[in-house]
Amino acid sequence: MSSAQFEIQLIASLVAVACAIPGTFLVLRKMAMISDAISHSILPGIVIGFFITHDLNSPLLILLAALTGIVTVILVEYIQKTGLVKEDTAIGLVFPALFSIGVIMIAKNANDVHLDVDAVLLGELAFAPFDRLVIAGHDVGPKSLWIVGTILAITVTLLFTFFKELKVSTFDKGLAASLGFSPAILHYGLMSVSSVTTVGAFDAVGAILVVALMIAPAAAAYLLTTNLKKMLGLAIGFGIFSAIFGYWVAHWLDASIAGSITTVLGLVFLLVYLFAPSKGIIAVLYRERQQRTEVSLLTFLLHLKNHDDLSERHVKHLNEHINWQKVRSKTVLDLAIKNNMITIDNAIVSLTEKGDEFTSKAINYIITNEDTQIEDMKDDFFLFRG
Repeated sequence: MSSAQFEIQLIASLVAVACAIPGTFLVLRKMAMISDAISHSILPGIVIGFFITHDLNSPLLILLAALTGIVTVILVEYIQKTGLVKEDTAIGLVFPALFSIGVIMIAKNANDVHLDVDAVLLGELAFAPFDRLVIAGHDVGPKSLWIVGTILAITVTLLFTFFKELKVSTFDKGLAASLGFSPAILHYGLMSVSSVTTVGAFDAVGAILVVALMIAPAAAAYLLTTNLKKMLGLAIGFGIFSAIFGYWVAHWLDASIAGSITTVLGLVFLLVYLFAPSKGIIAVLYRERQQRTEVSLLTFLLHLKNHDDLSERHVKHLNEHINWQKVRSKTVLDLAIKNNMITIDNAIVSLTEKGDEFTSKAINYIITNEDTQIEDMKDDFFLFRG
């Protein structure tokens, strides 16, 4: 592995970590799309900064871009607070307008400058090692590495300093205000960090990958845990994995590095979306199937409890009178037998002592809805779930 390859992977990993931290809070605050809005609407700030300094490497570009990002958030919230439109609509109104202004400014005044829309949106990690930072005649590494590293150091410092405040204001703004924290200041501080991170990563990876790195790892982590610290750790881990593995996918396919990393991010989220233990699609479908079977079992047990006639308790009655298909009937009977709820003698179904106790409690719950919770009852009585 060459030094250039190592530097590319290091820059991509640092960008992933820098994006995952604010991205986690954006996902929790249900503001994921605001990152996309910021990544596009800060273009006018970059252009204005260039017009003032005539230097694409000037820190003023990052400052003005961050301010433009905050203006975007203010405009979105102002439009939303009117009550006439929702947040997604407000975002859809604000960021295309600001982005279009930036495009027009570039087209009219910066056609002869290396400041084009493709470079801003797409970026190219492969070129990052060639833009070096030279201090006193000494090459100290890629500029992107230092820029992103500095932003990451600031972000981590702010995270450790204001973690408690961010956590409280994210989950309960009212409690944050009562404790003396200012939710508004924390909110705009988070937006500022998001804006600075986006701008800092522009030259290296482009806005598209920045948005993907901000949202996809955090969204995947959100499906796996409800613990904020664990969510941050998982988001960072997913981001770093996608950055490194995506690079080698691009190397193998001879394709865009940013595109490959974004694709890997999508695949990681898809796998988590499908197989997450509690929130994944497969787990949800399994729980729904289990609950349908358990409801059918409860219905069957209540039927046995309320009918003493042998014909009403015959196995065939499930198909003939309750109108269940044979597969469903067999599933319910098997579950009841496994849990020792019933006995079958000459095709006549009877409640066991355990089944009778469970059914009596279930009836009491249905009537009063006070003494117990049905899920707790299932946990107490069921050794096997459907």
